[in-house]
Amino acid sequence: MAIAETTLARPRTFLVPWRPGLVLSAAWLLLVVVAAVTPSVFAPGDPLAIDTAARLLPPSLDHPFGTDRLGRDLFAQTVHGAGRTLPAAVLATLIGLGAGVTLGLLSGFLRGVVDLALMRLVDVLLAIPGLLLALMLVSVLGKGSTIDVAIAIGVTAIAGTARVMRAEVLRIAGSDFVEAARIGGARRSRIVLRHVLPNAMGPVWVLTLLLFGMAILGVTTLSFLGFGTQPPTPEWGALVSSGRDFLGSAWWLSLLPGAVVALTVLAANRVSLVFDKGGSEPW
Repeated sequence: MAIAETTLARPRTFLVPWRPGLVLSAAWLLLVVVAAVTPSVFAPGDPLAIDTAARLLPPSLDHPFGTDRLGRDLFAQTVHGAGRTLPAAVLATLIGLGAGVTLGLLSGFLRGVVDLALMRLVDVLLAIPGLLLALMLVSVLGKGSTIDVAIAIGVTAIAGTARVMRAEVLRIAGSDFVEAARIGGARRSRIVLRHVLPNAMGPVWVLTLLLFGMAILGVTTLSFLGFGTQPPTPEWGALVSSGRDFLGSAWWLSLLPGAVVALTVLAANRVSLVFDKGGSEPW
């Protein structure tokens, strides 16, 4: 008698034995966060200390990222610059998430005129290129404040977050358990806070790390263009900008801080991909 073979589907899990891409990305993000919180761990010296005898030195053991035109250690400036760029990116992410989730929740749950009005506002924001919108906002808010830059970048993230949240709320609002809560006499506020909001936040949490990476890139871009923190205070975008006049003779001034920015953004995107794919990515 033939015995039928059954194949059990392997459950999706985040406990994959070894994924070097994820491990390296998470480790890099951890190092960057530690550098932002306690920069003296990696660079105990003064990042603004001037040494005219050590001007424009290439990378070496004494100066891993080389020195700038005033003899200041570029590695120390990059490490201390994380303390400016990352908090601004976190603030921008929180602004984009907070406002976007609120708009999407109200639009998807209330529907009707509220939905129409809020989505037209979102359409207006989406119609303007993100960088152009950020430049317009930061020009109005002010030029020399990192907080103003963070607000400008955060506003550019509101529309996309609101769209994602609205789609999830519309899906959850038609679920059986929400209808059961309505029939049971639950108040609208209780339905929203107890049933709709927690169940609709899944894709938004995945979006958080993507927004964080985009915020780092946005803050760095505005700083590169001369907005935000002004020299000599170290900030990643300002460091990249300061090396523009020395690309031929001192390539490290722009390349190495720029590489740190790129690696941080890629690491954030890589970690977010794991949650988006349910841990199924092999690397």
